Amino acid sequence: MCEPFIRNHQYNVIKNQADSVLRALRSVGDPKILESVRFTAQSKVTEMFPDILDNRRTMLETVSELKTAEDFLKYKQSLEPYLAEFPRITEQQIRKLFPKNKKLKLPDLAQTDFRQISYLSWTDVSTNKMFIVYHTGEQFVGVEGRFTATNKKSYCFVCNRYEELALFSAITKKRPANASSDYYKSVGNYLCMNGSDCNKNITDVSTLERFINSVLG
Repeated sequence: MCEPFIRNHQYNVIKNQADSVLRALRSVGDPKILESVRFTAQSKVTEMFPDILDNRRTMLETVSELKTAEDFLKYKQSLEPYLAEFPRITEQQIRKLFPKNKKLKLPDLAQTDFRQISYLSWTDVSTNKMFIVYHTGEQFVGVEGRFTATNKKSYCFVCNRYEELALFSAITKKRPANASSDYYKSVGNYLCMNGSDCNKNITDVSTLERFINSVLG
């Protein structure tokens, strides 16, 4: 039985590094440069799993041995049994994360591939609201905010890829000492309109975690 250990954002890193090896094979003629690309790819993949020293490490290291598109496909397929799912969440759990929203629109959990997400997000166009659910490793947390479509492409603050963006802004729960009763502060940033695209691109969850912490305190 395979023990899942590769999170979605880590899998994206692995795919990117495998792709870099294939691109180098197609475009680089200098053996030294090609070897450097292979070494870099292997290093970036294995450094994400410093505690794994068994046959799984050997499996990961073969990213540097890819030679063809078929090798790339087989490599990805060999990793799929080890993909760790985003923790399963129920509609009831989601509702508890947003208790003030009595008419909460829920995501389609049945159509969600939990192996391919680092966070759960969805929008309610009727209210211009966007919702983000993340698992900290200990618990689920939810952030609700307004979104404004930009109708243009730029770099998402979560995945750092060039995609169609929305401005997402949420009222932070942090309050300075002696703040007045009507005090509020909004925290905002630009992220992918399409959460599925963002999850396919994300390679580091730290920026998302910092944003969530800035909202929730």
